[in-house]
Amino acid sequence: MDSEKIASLRCGFNDHIPVESNGFDHPKEYNKQPFIIGVAGGTASGKTTVCNMIISQLHDQRVVLVNQDSFYRSLNEEQLVSAHEYNFDHPDAFNTELLLSCMEKLRQGKPVSIPNYDFKTHKSIEPSRLVNPADVIILEGILVLHDSQVRNLMNMKIFVDIDSDVRLARRIQRDTVERGRNISNVLDQYSRFVKPSFEEFILPSKKFADIIIPRGGDNDVAVDLIVQHILTKLGQHDLCKIYPNINVIFSTFQIRGMHTLVRDVKTTKHDFVFYSDRLIRLVVEHGLGHLPFTEKQIITPTGSVYSGVVFCKRLCGVSVIRSGESMENALRACCKGIKIGKILIHGDGNNGRQLIYEKLPADISSRHVLLLDPVLASGNSAIKAVSLLLSKGVPETSIIFLNLISCRHQKASMLCAGNSRS
Repeated sequence: MDSEKIASLRCGFNDHIPVESNGFDHPKEYNKQPFIIGVAGGTASGKTTVCNMIISQLHDQRVVLVNQDSFYRSLNEEQLVSAHEYNFDHPDAFNTELLLSCMEKLRQGKPVSIPNYDFKTHKSIEPSRLVNPADVIILEGILVLHDSQVRNLMNMKIFVDIDSDVRLARRIQRDTVERGRNISNVLDQYSRFVKPSFEEFILPSKKFADIIIPRGGDNDVAVDLIVQHILTKLGQHDLCKIYPNINVIFSTFQIRGMHTLVRDVKTTKHDFVFYSDRLIRLVVEHGLGHLPFTEKQIITPTGSVYSGVVFCKRLCGVSVIRSGESMENALRACCKGIKIGKILIHGDGNNGRQLIYEKLPADISSRHVLLLDPVLASGNSAIKAVSLLLSKGVPETSIIFLNLISCRHQKASMLCAGNSRS
């Protein structure tokens, strides 16, 4: 087997931030590919409300909202004199080049300065808004789905659809209260520019939307489904797109916090053991969730019928001696009385890894095997262990490789040194 074979096994990782970057204290080093959402729709259709609902439900993710309105071009003195004749709903009213530049930097994990546009003076004013990279970037605006270059940056495209009379009523209220305009000017601008531009530029962009939300912010069901889809996509590691049998545990702030503690040189031995055990328990439970099962009906003490599940095959664990043994307690806590085999693999100079010792259940070929090795660097030991299991008649589809941290060889050696404290 070669190193790529390891990736063909079903695995349970739970840290997909590179070891050399924590992704939090230094925004410039943030290198996780963000999930970019575009939210379009007519004026006062409820786009901001939908965005805020999405943000409130993604409470465990870093989310930033970028408004297309921030990229309005500043009016010159001549244009200011006749501002009531200016079409703010036309694509040319926006500095799309600057918008693309800012979004591309955020997509690359770089902080950007977003203009601060004043709707009363029709100019960009200081200070601009510093926006750091995030897990989710929401771009909201009437024309964000109009330009193909902007659309191509998006992972999800949403169009908020609502009755035109409702939009007009909301626009009147917003422009008179928030932007200091009178009703007469609002209605004149709406009939001359807003409505024609909606029909010419905004409404046609609806066909590019992946999701259309009728009733805007009143549609709780649609927003809930969108959030669930986003969470699913965020939980998909880049490796999963290449190797479908890899499963990466969705990384929350709690999990990243525990990873921060086990990596910190100042962490005490007691805390290192405690938080390592918690992380390992999560990996083991996640791995068990990928075992095949069959449905089974049982009778409860009250006489009711309960439809449950049972595992299809018997299980056993196999730990790679030394670091792999740190995962045994978690496996025993989850699977009472489980058999656990041992494999000792040792480096042999330039000859790769050599099998020194093995003690496995005699019937291992008929079991599903949870292979335990928390730190993966070169993958040589894992390859040797998998090769041994295959030689014992264990089908590759019956092996689940459980791993806590995967990183470069040098970094893994440093982490192994830390693991020795346990």
